[in-house]
Amino acid sequence: MTTAQALIKFLDNQYVSLDGEEIKFVSGMFTIFGHGIVLGIGQALDENPGGLKVYQGRNEQGMAHAATAYAKQNNRTKIIACASSIGPGAANMVTAAALATVNNIPLLLFPGDTFATRQPDPVLQQLEQSNNLTITTNDAFKPVCKYWDRVARPEQLMTAIINAMRVLTDPEQAGAVCIAMPQDVQGESFDYPEEFFQKRVHRITRPTPVAEEVEDVTKLIAQSKYPMIICGGGVKYSNAGETLVKFCEEFHIPFGETQAGKSACKSSSEYNLGGVGVTGNLSANMVAEKADLIFSIGSRLSDFTTGSKSQFKNPNVKFITLNVSKFHANKLDSVKAIGDAKSGLEAICKALKEIGYRSSYQDEIAIAKSEWQKEMDFFKEYTYGDDFKPLVKAGNPGSIEEFNKLTKSALTQTAAICLVREMIDKDAIITGASGSLPGDLQRMWTTEAKDSYHMEYGYSCMGYEIAAALGAKLAMPEKEVYAMVGDGSYLMLHSEVITAMQERKKINILLFDNSGFGCINNLQMSNGIGNLATEFRYRDNDNSSSHDGSLMTIDYAMAAAGYGLKTYTARTLEELKAALEDAKKQKVCVLIDIKVLPKTMTEGYKSWWNVGIASTSNKDSVLDAYKRKEENLKNARLY
Repeated sequence: MTTAQALIKFLDNQYVSLDGEEIKFVSGMFTIFGHGIVLGIGQALDENPGGLKVYQGRNEQGMAHAATAYAKQNNRTKIIACASSIGPGAANMVTAAALATVNNIPLLLFPGDTFATRQPDPVLQQLEQSNNLTITTNDAFKPVCKYWDRVARPEQLMTAIINAMRVLTDPEQAGAVCIAMPQDVQGESFDYPEEFFQKRVHRITRPTPVAEEVEDVTKLIAQSKYPMIICGGGVKYSNAGETLVKFCEEFHIPFGETQAGKSACKSSSEYNLGGVGVTGNLSANMVAEKADLIFSIGSRLSDFTTGSKSQFKNPNVKFITLNVSKFHANKLDSVKAIGDAKSGLEAICKALKEIGYRSSYQDEIAIAKSEWQKEMDFFKEYTYGDDFKPLVKAGNPGSIEEFNKLTKSALTQTAAICLVREMIDKDAIITGASGSLPGDLQRMWTTEAKDSYHMEYGYSCMGYEIAAALGAKLAMPEKEVYAMVGDGSYLMLHSEVITAMQERKKINILLFDNSGFGCINNLQMSNGIGNLATEFRYRDNDNSSSHDGSLMTIDYAMAAAGYGLKTYTARTLEELKAALEDAKKQKVCVLIDIKVLPKTMTEGYKSWWNVGIASTSNKDSVLDAYKRKEENLKNARLY
């Protein structure tokens, strides 16, 4: 058979096993056919796709985002592979590969490549480097993939794809895998051995930390009075949420959630403080700054989680980690236990029970949670009126009033989010990635259903949100899925909504329109920079260096209606409530154009984020921001 035919036959026989359950690993393939794959992989899929379903993407980055979301929503036990043509089709997937790798999500990519024979060089879309003719566009995948290979001969497929499966099914190594497929080799034939196509079951195991590491971690916990746990994505992928909650109940330990860890545990747990860090809430950060021990479980400990290593202010604070990855476990000079979150917690729990440990918290946890509830009560009622004050003070004078006049909206972002949470199903899935919404959602969103919060914040990639909604819907078609997306991100990439329509998979797009890149406008203006290229404004004077005209207004509902979506526009809570109610009755994809006033998103709580600020400037406001940064840096760990 041809190399491409062998590839499809092999993929159709891959399975994973987790806790005794056997699951078909490769569900299908996303494609955008071009000359680099249509006659190779395309022919193989047309002739005999086996049990693989073929999906027609609209943008290579978008379809790869959808595939990543599908794997994420399935807790990494199922994937959809992606195939593109050479050149721009391949290059478009590089961003998606980076996103998958950063978030440790399995993503299998088959970009077409130039001819292995080089006979027609330069073939259409070939990148020619005169110093090295082996370089193609696909070499750009090397720094963003966990495994990379090029199948330059048909027999190379066997070792390449077996190694691809090794990485994709490994919880420690999971990320993007790129197998470059020269277009002539795809059509070449080889007598592949039968055993290559045997059913392969890749066992996902639960490695338990060794006894010495359990002892080290237990000893440090036993010495602490006020420990705090960070619930990371590893808790979610290990299905360890209930184990973590029982652990916290047993030893009276509160926990905060990362973006990846949120919805592994119920928000209603008395020990769940909610989001922690730069986009965390008041309750979690109150406890975090006084904790004498931070126990990180399954987290990468990014700068947003650690407040650029300044979040934990107790001078005697110690760190322990439980992580399947040695690399992540070593961060912050932690005492580490290498292993699965669930089995690791069980081993540590047993050891702590033997010594009768219990933390020294009294009413601090309940007080912290009640303080945040006061904020939530305010957000729910926050609206535009005579006594209105923006939540974010740094802003362009007059923008709020101008937006109100142009759109007739009196709706605030926080109140809109509170209403959405109240109106949609408790087990509905929300997706997000970028802008001000991830901060609001990590702070404000509550989850009672497992895996209902689907946030990509490792790469914070604009354009992931709607593609992710499709991927999540393909993974769980019985659930309602809502893409929480800002206007800037929507404009960047929303093409896969057409694929959702084509597949008859209803997704709901909640588009928060504030006429710009709101969170970046907040960042620049709060650090002394002017209002530069972050609000969507006209350029009224060609000689002007910036956009100094009026705000642009866009009717996103009208545009989406042209795609065939059921659309609504909401400028008040009443209109938003009516739209959400009616959207539940629809069978096609939905877009609600929510006009939200600028500067009505949440701001930080007891946290700091280290960003690059100019140390030399003619503006006092910039120099003041630099001075503040230097002062905060003194209170942060250096590594």
